[in-house]
Amino acid sequence: MYPFLIISAALARGTDAPQINKLQQQFENQIQPSIQKYCNPCHNNTKVSGGVNLAAFKTVTELQKDQDTWRKVVLQLRSRSMPPNGSPAPDDALRETLTRWLHTTLENTDTKVVPASPGRILVHRLSRSEYNNTIRDLLGVNSKPADRFPADGSGGGGFDNNADTLFLPPILMERYMEAAGTILNEVKPSLLLIAKPGKGLSETQVAKRILDHFSTLAYRRPVTSVEVARLLSLYTLARKRGAGFEQSVKFAMKGVLVNPNFLFRMEPDKLSNDAYQISDYELASRLSYFLWSSMPDDELFKQAAKNRLHHPDVIDSEVTRMLQSPKCREFAESFAGQWLRVRELYSTAQPDPGKFPAFTPVIRDAMFQESVDFFQSLLTDNAGLTRMLDADYTFLNEDLAKFYGIDGVQGKEFRRVQLADKRRGGILTQGAVLTLTSYPQRTSPVLRGKWVLENILGSPPPPPPQVVAVLSENDAPEKGETFRQRLEKHRSKPECASCHARMDPIGFGLENYDPIGRWRRDIGGVKVDSSGVFNSGEKFDGPVELKRILLSRKKEFIHNFTEKMLSYALGRGLEPYDLPSVRNISVKVEKDDRISILVREIVKSYPFRYRKNVISQSVSK
Repeated sequence: MYPFLIISAALARGTDAPQINKLQQQFENQIQPSIQKYCNPCHNNTKVSGGVNLAAFKTVTELQKDQDTWRKVVLQLRSRSMPPNGSPAPDDALRETLTRWLHTTLENTDTKVVPASPGRILVHRLSRSEYNNTIRDLLGVNSKPADRFPADGSGGGGFDNNADTLFLPPILMERYMEAAGTILNEVKPSLLLIAKPGKGLSETQVAKRILDHFSTLAYRRPVTSVEVARLLSLYTLARKRGAGFEQSVKFAMKGVLVNPNFLFRMEPDKLSNDAYQISDYELASRLSYFLWSSMPDDELFKQAAKNRLHHPDVIDSEVTRMLQSPKCREFAESFAGQWLRVRELYSTAQPDPGKFPAFTPVIRDAMFQESVDFFQSLLTDNAGLTRMLDADYTFLNEDLAKFYGIDGVQGKEFRRVQLADKRRGGILTQGAVLTLTSYPQRTSPVLRGKWVLENILGSPPPPPPQVVAVLSENDAPEKGETFRQRLEKHRSKPECASCHARMDPIGFGLENYDPIGRWRRDIGGVKVDSSGVFNSGEKFDGPVELKRILLSRKKEFIHNFTEKMLSYALGRGLEPYDLPSVRNISVKVEKDDRISILVREIVKSYPFRYRKNVISQSVSK
């Protein structure tokens, strides 16, 4: 046993000055020399492969501050991707020691080195889907007016609810104005006019009551008398110009629908230099836009009005209720659709129609629905997260069942179908993922392997070199060589070997599925070789054994799942100061991996419940 493992064990109990000093000594005497020998030849001051310079780190504190870089080093060491084939490499014992030392050192970083912070909170514009859903729940309009808005981008974490990319171009403001008028004309007057003049109430008094109620819902918080007075002035202006009572009220309501307090999820700064807990109304909005992509409902508003939403038992009850709501379909479509990338069926996935005529718009839609229905079943069943990787059921209609070669399913309606064949089951074997990770005319073991590393294990390979040889679009044997043999020649190049050694075996484990996800036994008359070997030495043959190995890496999967969902919940990319929260959540979910546990821990986490001013406001003592 390498002696500095004792230091690692001590670190797990917490760090103090003497331990840090010992840790620095171990870093200088044993860790750093190993890094210099095996890593620095490619990652130094002059040769910065992959943009990484490990020679620049001289102290443990510097190492701990750059969590992103060194966590990638841990993953590369653990997966045996680095050093690359043909380069000097540490033996198994030293590799294990380096990996464990680095992992423990990073996991136990003191908050003095990487201070805890709720992170950057930008003004969060409603995304297109959030706008549509909010209009639906506010006014009962299902016309999806935001579909005519410019497309949203995707930022850190890869989600379109990321505040960094939700800009406000001039054309969007024009669309908001147009949409507001159209929406209000679609709404039934009985839903807008909650009161009528008469019985001692003047038209102005009724208008004030209507606008107070409407703006409170639209702004997702109690409104001030000043805000209501401004809206009432719009009503008064319309009346002076000859508009009737109803049209004047609608004119003022249009002002609500183009107000920043409606279009943005506003969280006003407080007089504080430190992080502070958000209000109950702000927490209600964070909850509802996380799980429903829409505004809070009456129950959330009621709990917020009583200042009870921060109570652990209340928020637990609300999460349970919200996960069971039909509105959670939005969470399945938005989060899973983007995390698993199945939305790309409608954009980048383009199987050659001449070669794959069976991939019709009907089948494409069915594939997408299968993946979304499957993810939603995790929510309604309160299932364990690992069911994502392997399950004994899926969701099919007759069209998709016949496409997969599964008998006994009739009708256009989707339903839960038990699977007797273990070759199906789990997201990896669904047509949506298999299609979007293929090229138009053939499968891509590289793309499929990369998808698993990035979306399941959270250890994406680095970008490929700028000049990469392009392989044939044909996956049938050529000149006596299978496509796999041709790819193995390609990966033998030193600049390609290390990444392909990680990606390709995983992708070949899924090679029995053709470019549109149907099962096949041969390619061009040659039996499919779906065997592979992980860098760790684990062997498998086919998707069933591949899934078994991935299930054994539950910790990596849960950590990645946690990072993705927390990023989505916060509406921003994660930063090093979020890692303690990710770690705390992951540890609890590893003990009980039901999806409700993950959601509850996220909504109770420090970055979800706290905020800090973008610019600190001095507070007099």
